[in-house]
Amino acid sequence: MFEWGPRRMLAMIALFCLGLLGFGLYLQHIVGLEPCPMCIVQRYAMVAIAVVAALAAAIPASGARIAGLSLLLPVACFGAFVAARQSWLQWYPPQAVSCGRDFYGMIESFPLQRAIPMIFKGSGDCSAVDWTFLGGSIANWSFASFVAIAMVAVWLLLRRR
Repeated sequence: MFEWGPRRMLAMIALFCLGLLGFGLYLQHIVGLEPCPMCIVQRYAMVAIAVVAALAAAIPASGARIAGLSLLLPVACFGAFVAARQSWLQWYPPQAVSCGRDFYGMIESFPLQRAIPMIFKGSGDCSAVDWTFLGGSIANWSFASFVAIAMVAVWLLLRRR
């Protein structure tokens, strides 16, 4: 019989994160949606979760799984916090605040050594809702994903005891 042990669950978390990251890259490069700085931070959190989950699943020692799950939890909570903040900005947009500048504005306004790091910070508006699925924005779905990952990590940690 097929059993969902901790190693399989960690591998599924890693694959889930890679799928979400791939979909985000699809939305960026194929659909043309520009990620905002908060989206970039959420991507970093998702990458960190994928790497930690994959390593914890690959190492056979149970201590590695416990350490991986213990590290997944705060990273998932951080990602959920950023996604929740972005969702709040989308529900209650500020009057005249934008999260970033466009690419050409950065190149024209700043020397290249300052513009390059700014490019990796994202350029979209964090309060803009450019895409929805079943009534939820990307930030809403990102929040749900981070919360689900955190809940699985807590469940697996509690199950170990």
